[in-house]
Amino acid sequence: MCRKFFFLFFLASALTSCKNESTSEENTLDQAPITFTKEGELNIIKVDSSTKTLDIEFAETEYETSTGLMYRESMEGNQGMLFIFQDERPHNFYMKNTYIPLDLFFITKDKKIATIIENAMPLDESNLPSKVPVTYVLETNAGFAKEWNIKEGDSVSWTRN
Repeated sequence: MCRKFFFLFFLASALTSCKNESTSEENTLDQAPITFTKEGELNIIKVDSSTKTLDIEFAETEYETSTGLMYRESMEGNQGMLFIFQDERPHNFYMKNTYIPLDLFFITKDKKIATIIENAMPLDESNLPSKVPVTYVLETNAGFAKEWNIKEGDSVSWTRN
């Protein structure tokens, strides 16, 4: 009787484990990649008055600003995410769960680029701080600042769709 009970218990445990494994695997396969949704356009206005335009998504809610570009597998070269904060203060970012290298532009309330951090590395949890209080942060693909010669002191403007 004891052996029979042990065998049934073992069989039930094995079936439960297999079921849990397949459910986890199915859930992973069912998750669609996070894709870009154009919500507006952002212009970077350089000191020489030339401009560069990006399609942007906005991060404004607590969830959006805490998640940002996490879990994204790619982003086109003409795309970015603009974080809009309620107050002007020093802000710190990190690359936890972020799979693509990024350039970060910390922007003051008067829409001037104050700090640029180039080539933030994927999955790096090091602190990436603004040098001064800011209200906005723009994230683009790494290399954007260098390719377009974006400098601290350049300004930004944007429109919503």
